[in-house]
Amino acid sequence: MKLSAEVEAWFKAKQHPQEKAIRRVLVISLGADPQMRAWIQYGSLNFGYENAEDRTRGMLAAFVQVAKKSISLMFGNGAKIPGKFPHLEGSGPNARLMRFKDIAEVEARAGELRRIAAAWCKLKSGAAAE
Repeated sequence: MKLSAEVEAWFKAKQHPQEKAIRRVLVISLGADPQMRAWIQYGSLNFGYENAEDRTRGMLAAFVQVAKKSISLMFGNGAKIPGKFPHLEGSGPNARLMRFKDIAEVEARAGELRRIAAAWCKLKSGAAAE
């Protein structure tokens, strides 16, 4: 999967020890729906829904605490994602978090990541149509 020059520059600058696992999260998530895109915003790697016609975005998740060796994904509106996802942590009204210690955990949760991304795109594209 080809990522934008902006995203590739982020990877080059960060030199994260878990780069392969982060890339795998992106490949899994972006592959779940053709409306998924990755971008850099406020210095963070984000991904989510993007409407190809009007370029509106609905951020699904951002990689946070990237200075650590583990991988943490913050789903800013995770509570709004329809469905049950056992590895989304949190009980507040908005955010959810998913953590991975390595690429093996990413692979083990690949199906869940795909379902999350697909549910988000369905929710956002339905909201855009209203």
